[in-house]
Amino acid sequence: MAAADSVVVIGLGRFGTALAVELMAAGTEVLGIDDDEDIVQSLNGQLTQVVRADSTKEEALRQLGVHEFDRAVLGIGTDIEASILTGSLLVNFHVPHVWAKAISEPHGRILEQIGIGHVVYPEHDMGRRVAHLVRGAMLDYIQFEDDYAMVKTVAPAELVGKRLGDTGVRSRHGITVVAVHRKGAGFTYATPDTVLEAGDTVIVSGRTAAAERFAQLR
Repeated sequence: MAAADSVVVIGLGRFGTALAVELMAAGTEVLGIDDDEDIVQSLNGQLTQVVRADSTKEEALRQLGVHEFDRAVLGIGTDIEASILTGSLLVNFHVPHVWAKAISEPHGRILEQIGIGHVVYPEHDMGRRVAHLVRGAMLDYIQFEDDYAMVKTVAPAELVGKRLGDTGVRSRHGITVVAVHRKGAGFTYATPDTVLEAGDTVIVSGRTAAAERFAQLR
């Protein structure tokens, strides 16, 4: 039986490997599966268990106990046939939570149609994110559904030296200052009594266009 805090990652290319290593760093047990012996050997000792197997074969996955996991990540990208066949097996196993990488919209649609609950587009999403960073003055950017974003930027001069509650930043700019980072200290939650200093970094949330406009203030 798979441990409660464990994930199986199938396909250990750049995406799968980065995800698996990050999960391990966060204290999650990871079973890594790939059909490339060199990749498997390179990750030996970095994951809880890493094995070479053909993930399109039901018996191979059953022998590894994949059907007992509650969470699985399908990181196979370039071999679309293997991605779809493996995804179909995970659905047939009734793994409750499956995240799958897609390299194109048609690929993603097929994964959704066979029952994959979470389809991600790493290259597409990263390209959009970097585009926003390139065109603005943001230090970091995360966009969510429904045209909503969180932006990391430098506090503009108009907010420096004032209580956030007195600046009217929400009504004037349509954003909310969520957190503040001061040099030499960590991030702290922003409150109406927070007074920003020159050089402070802030995280703000709001509609994408409003957050981008705010990041361009100086």
